[in-house]
Amino acid sequence: MSTLTLPEPIAAYFAAEHNPEALAHCFTAQAVMTDFGHTYTGVEAIQAFLAEASAKYSATSVPFAIEQEDEFQLVSTKVTGNFPGSPIILSYRFHLERGLIASLEITA
Repeated sequence: MSTLTLPEPIAAYFAAEHNPEALAHCFTAQAVMTDFGHTYTGVEAIQAFLAEASAKYSATSVPFAIEQEDEFQLVSTKVTGNFPGSPIILSYRFHLERGLIASLEITA
């Protein structure tokens, strides 16, 4: 079985998925995150959303593919948790700046 190699800030994001404080260190100060049409701007808003989602859904994310699209990294991920339709395949669209996540869009 081959191991998926992710850029460091993306690997850190998935490694810290149940640790909102560690997740906050993956983002730029002005980062923007969109999750199914809801937008969160700034580290504090992103951290609060991720903490709430982690507590509510207990989701586990397993990235299985990555591709480059212009300045974006598209990561396909199998997400399993306490939500209807679990497991589901989600697309994470990362834009990196200076070794951190500047934007992240999560879609089905």
